[in-house]
Amino acid sequence: MTSDTLRPTPRPGVMEIDAYVPGRSKAAPGVKLHKLSSNETPLGPSPAAIEAYRALSGRLELYPDGSATELREAIAAAHGLNAANIVCGNGSDDLLELLTKAYIGPGDEGLYSEFGFLVYKIAILAAGGTPVIAPETDFTANVDALLAAVTDRTKIVFLANPNNPTGTYLPITEVKRLHAGLPKSVLLVLDAAYAEYVRTNDYESGIELVSSADNVVMTRTFSKIHGLAALRIGWMYGPAHVVDAVNRVRGPFNVSAAAIAAGTAAIRDRAFMEEAVTHNNHWLEIVTREIGDLGLEVTPSVGNFVLIHFPDVPGRSAADADEFLVSRGLVLRRVSGYGLPNALRLTIGSEEANRAVIAALADFVKDGAR
Repeated sequence: MTSDTLRPTPRPGVMEIDAYVPGRSKAAPGVKLHKLSSNETPLGPSPAAIEAYRALSGRLELYPDGSATELREAIAAAHGLNAANIVCGNGSDDLLELLTKAYIGPGDEGLYSEFGFLVYKIAILAAGGTPVIAPETDFTANVDALLAAVTDRTKIVFLANPNNPTGTYLPITEVKRLHAGLPKSVLLVLDAAYAEYVRTNDYESGIELVSSADNVVMTRTFSKIHGLAALRIGWMYGPAHVVDAVNRVRGPFNVSAAAIAAGTAAIRDRAFMEEAVTHNNHWLEIVTREIGDLGLEVTPSVGNFVLIHFPDVPGRSAADADEFLVSRGLVLRRVSGYGLPNALRLTIGSEEANRAVIAALADFVKDGAR
């Protein structure tokens, strides 16, 4: 082989990655679009966040604060934390990837549950590690299965709690049992992107566990309940030694000035957040009940979305339902990439969107995809 036929080759693992495919955002031409595929809040962002964002327009030539100090302090004040133990990132995905980059290398393993967030596998492979998957029970992470999959090569265990795309969760007693069973050298990453929506008494996002352990980290996002997905803001709370490691591998300006300003205003607007929770919980109950009444199985969810299961029957399948709904301007999320080819994930939307989905599914169940 001559030198002019050679080309740069990605290192092992990179080409094994199936690129993340976001929920589609287009419907059939000529119909009103209701995008319910990406778990975005129908209420949008806080007006205070919008105003803070607009105020940055006259200072775009300046670099942002590389430590996102104002945002970290606002997060710390909202949750009663030490700002020094918080790292902000370009969405929580950024932080998940930075954690993986810092703690996983060739020969190492990263562990997650069967229907866990797709970014875990991508991050592990990108770092040169090996993804390991533990089976779930009833679309819920199984602590015993996770612990059984731990080896001396395991460096990180990812737990999405609540989980996307299933909407299920582990009570804090089970999270603590998982942590207690892990070697102290293994980092437990609690991905709590949907924590603000949960209103069950046995759930905790992980803040107390992080505060009492040296090998637990919690990640959160502003993309969901705060309605700032376009700005890509995430944050991580962890022990000082993990924070130090992540700060060494992250980019120096990984959070924009607009994101810092808008995020700071958003997390201070508690009333707006509670309005979003109230809307979601009201419609989550209605959507779950009424779609279930149509004869479709709906996995009980504590997030701002539900997983709807369809029979593997021609004309009645999830793929058929998806095309039927798109024809009416209703865009849900196919979850075949998660190993769930017979399900669609529905984001809780506005009253108009929620009612339109229920009505369309009633027609689909009655008449099929013809």
